[in-house]
Amino acid sequence: MIQLSERTKYFTDSVIRRMTRVCNQYGALNLSQGFPDNDPPVELMNSLSHVAHTGPHQYAITFGNPKTLEALSAKIEHFSGIHFDPASELCITCGGTEAMMCAVMATINPGQKIAIFSPFYENYGADAVLCGATPIYVPLHVPDFSFDPVELENAFKDGAKALILCNPSNPSGKVFTRDELLEIAKIVEKYDAFVITDEVYEHIIFTPHKHTYFATLPGMKERTIMCNSLSKTYSITGWRLGYVAAPSYVMDRVRKVHDFLTVGAAAPLQEAVIAGLTLPDSYYEGVRDLFTHRKELFCNGLKEIGLKFYEPQGTYFVMVDISEFGYDDDYEFCLDLARNVKVGAVPGSSFFKEKVNSYMRLHFAKSDETLKEALFNLSKIRELIKKK
Repeated sequence: MIQLSERTKYFTDSVIRRMTRVCNQYGALNLSQGFPDNDPPVELMNSLSHVAHTGPHQYAITFGNPKTLEALSAKIEHFSGIHFDPASELCITCGGTEAMMCAVMATINPGQKIAIFSPFYENYGADAVLCGATPIYVPLHVPDFSFDPVELENAFKDGAKALILCNPSNPSGKVFTRDELLEIAKIVEKYDAFVITDEVYEHIIFTPHKHTYFATLPGMKERTIMCNSLSKTYSITGWRLGYVAAPSYVMDRVRKVHDFLTVGAAAPLQEAVIAGLTLPDSYYEGVRDLFTHRKELFCNGLKEIGLKFYEPQGTYFVMVDISEFGYDDDYEFCLDLARNVKVGAVPGSSFFKEKVNSYMRLHFAKSDETLKEALFNLSKIRELIKKK
C-alpha cells in the first residue's frame, strides 16, 4: 500500500464534532458541540435576506470585504481601545479555525516548538502537528486552572517560539486575570516570542470577571496575533466567519497563508455581517445577560443533582467531574451517557495532554427548555449509569 502522510497519524478526527454524530445516533440532547440555539440578531437576518437578492455573490477581496474590515476595525477598537488598520492589519478568515491555522503557519517553522496550555481546545494540537511544529504542553492546575510561571518559562527555555492563549478558555471556562497576563507578557518578552490568542468568547464573561485583550498590555501589540470568530457572539456558527488581527509585518504572512488555504470567506456573508458589527453596546450586554442566566440555571441544576463541577468564569462550557462513576475510559462514559441518559457530552481527555479521564465537558448555550430537560435527564444519571 502507498504510504500516507505521517503527520496525519498523530491526531484523530475532532472528538467534539464526533459527539454530535453520537447525539444524533442516540437521540441525545447535544450539550457537546458548542453552538447556541438562539437566532442571530434580527438586524443580521434582515441584512442576509437583503444581500441574498442584491449580492455580492462572487469572490470578495481575498483578505476581506473592505467595508467589513472597516466595521470590524471599529468594533475591535471600541471594545479594546486598540486600532488595527483595516488595510494592513486585519484578515477575514473562514472561521476562527482557519484564523488559528493561518497564525500558526505564519509564525512557526517546521521543527520549531509552540507552547499550549492544557487543557486546551483540541484543534491547537492538530494545528501544531499539521504545521510540522512540536507542541509543548503547560498544565493549568485545578481548581482555578492557574498556571505555574516556572512551568511556563520552562517551555520557552525548551525553545517555544510562541504560546497559544485561549482567553476566556475553552474548555475550562477560565478568564485569565490581568496579573496572570502580565506574567505571560514578561516571559514572552524575555524570550522574544509571540502570543497567539483565541478570544472567541470575549463577550461571554460572568461578573465579577473581566476580559483583558492581551494586545492591550504594555509592549504586547507587536507580539500578539489575535484570532477570533464572529460565530459565538452573533450566534452564526454556520456562517464560518473569523478573523486575524496582527501587526502589518505579521499580517503580510498571515494573508499569504489565508490566500492559498481558502482564497476567501463567503462574500455575501461578509457583506451581511456588517449589520452585526455595527450593533450598539446594548446587544453585547444582552449576550452577557443571556449567558449569565443560562449559566446560573444550568450550574444550579448540577448542584441540586450533586454533580461536582468547576464554575465557569466565562464561555458557555462547564467541566464536570465524573470520577464517582469509576470509568477508566471517559469516552466510554460519554457513549453511555448519550445512549442511556440522552445527554451528549465531550470526554475531558480530548482536551488534556496529561492522562486525565475524570471529566466531561457540557455546554449551556441552549434554551431554558432544553437545559431543564437535560437537567431532568441528568438527575437520573446514577440510576442509568452504573458505577464501574
